[in-house]
Amino acid sequence: MSVYFYGCITMDGYLADRVHNLDWLYQTGTTEETDYEKFYQTMDITIMGKRTFQEIKKAGNIATFYPTTQNYVFTHSSNLPENGFTAINADVVEFVRQINKDKNIWIIGGNTILAPLLDHNMVDSIIIQIAPVLLGAGISLFTQKEALKRFKLKDVKRYGQFAELVYEKA
Repeated sequence: MSVYFYGCITMDGYLADRVHNLDWLYQTGTTEETDYEKFYQTMDITIMGKRTFQEIKKAGNIATFYPTTQNYVFTHSSNLPENGFTAINADVVEFVRQINKDKNIWIIGGNTILAPLLDHNMVDSIIIQIAPVLLGAGISLFTQKEALKRFKLKDVKRYGQFAELVYEKA
């Protein structure tokens, strides 16, 4: 099993503005400018929080976003109104530990899902696109507990206005 974070942040490290808005991202570029499709084809499972799920829903037909993966949304709700997405009310670390070892897992969006996995050294790769945007405040990507975590730089790419940094666990 490999656990990946793949996503975009601002130059000052934010996933979203203070009210979880992603307009800054949509106004900067599209996934067609990146290796998103190639990355997605290697994934078996997506894991996201409820806010990320709601943001994806705003973009349109959510069923077309992740058609070939098992998709889990961590929420206190018992069900979701969308086919193809399973509501999970559990500890993300324990949930990930139970996943079959031959699966690739994509952590989408939020720091509330990513931080506990980083705290338990369960993230194998971090792929970050950096948008040429400064927000000054917002929702930070990294909120894990204070502890040294080492990754090694594997690759650097440019996609239009985005810089992509690919890191692997050291």
